[in-house]
Amino acid sequence: MNLIIDAGNTQVKAAVFQQNEIIYRDEVSYDALDSFFEKLLQDFDQVDHAILSSVARVPEKVVKNLSKKVSVLQLSHETRVPFENCYTSPETLGVDRIALVVAATMKYPGENVLVIDAGTCVTFDFKNENEQYVGGAISPGIRMRYQSLNDLTANLPLLDTDLPKSYIGDSTANSIHSGVVNGILREIEGVIDQYLQEFQHLTVILTGGDALFLSKSLKNSIFANSNFLLEGLNFIVEYNKN
Repeated sequence: MNLIIDAGNTQVKAAVFQQNEIIYRDEVSYDALDSFFEKLLQDFDQVDHAILSSVARVPEKVVKNLSKKVSVLQLSHETRVPFENCYTSPETLGVDRIALVVAATMKYPGENVLVIDAGTCVTFDFKNENEQYVGGAISPGIRMRYQSLNDLTANLPLLDTDLPKSYIGDSTANSIHSGVVNGILREIEGVIDQYLQEFQHLTVILTGGDALFLSKSLKNSIFANSNFLLEGLNFIVEYNKN
């Protein structure tokens, strides 16, 4: 069994895989990591490998305690992966994006794949049919857009995410919802169309915390998979066991 750890900006996602199947998944705060992992490894005592993907800093003490019980792989741009990285600055490529490209490579070999991760940021990552990671784009996510309108203006309120009632906002609140949500939807559709102009055969994956919310309104043919990053991390563990 493999323990998959995806440490984000505010929470840590943990999953246990038995071969390629998720049998457990949860989220935990940073201040509860030690006790959380201790209990998790008691409940799943057959876990012998783990991978840590961190965009934030996991306390060294937590990693050290975990390493005493299982073999821990800390993902970086130097980790062995099953694709050719053509990024001109590979050392700056986020570990979360590396995991997404690995998932695309392993699940869709020989295909052109665009992975859209809708979270704090919206990232677009493209690997071609030759298993080459070409690059992509980074854009503000939904909450970041709402937050910036409130932070960088004097009078605009901070709103909860909601689908706009119409593309024509008849109030300040409805105008914000229209601008944020319709804006990000049209952006995603526009990016997909750009790729389709060059790559006729294209598989599009939508993942991340806002994937379900956005997928209801997107017109393009996409596959929504909230576990895509976790699956990519599990593939990396298996790939590096040999």
